[in-house]
Amino acid sequence: MPGIDPSLVFHPLGVAVLTISDTRSTETDTSGALLCERLTAAGHVLHDRAIVRDDIPAIRERIEAWLARPEIEIVLTTGGTGFSPRDNTPEAVRPLLRREMDGFAVAFQTKSLQTVGVAAMQSRAFAGQAGDAFIFCLPGSTGACRDGWYGLLELELDSRHKPCSIAGALPRLRDVCS
Repeated sequence: MPGIDPSLVFHPLGVAVLTISDTRSTETDTSGALLCERLTAAGHVLHDRAIVRDDIPAIRERIEAWLARPEIEIVLTTGGTGFSPRDNTPEAVRPLLRREMDGFAVAFQTKSLQTVGVAAMQSRAFAGQAGDAFIFCLPGSTGACRDGWYGLLELELDSRHKPCSIAGALPRLRDVCS
């Protein structure tokens, strides 16, 4: 049965959180704040947090800088995944990926159907692997980030989750979490 195996050792992951928005500030960024609070409460290490405009070069520049830092193994983004003219996250991030995690988009939309109904179809949430790191791109609403964390990211990032978690795909944990 899938779930957390409490007999296993928890391995904290290094995470950065990027809010993509033309209007949010540190004070008004409830989505980024939720992700930071949840990941640190879970025992992971928050290495950086930033807000960038919904602009392809700005998004890429920030993520590429984080990908160059070996301690950042996971990048969580919030915002820019809808259909407004300024929603550019998929167009900015997908070229950085060497592999896409199709199952994340499916799982996220399935979970979102329970909270927002058919509006879940308007989400372009996705995830993938860039180098040895993983990027998870969530919508900008706090509710969507809550949907993405509970039952999805909280388990996917936990090295004790069985049958597997993303921790086992990270180079430093391949031998202990596979």
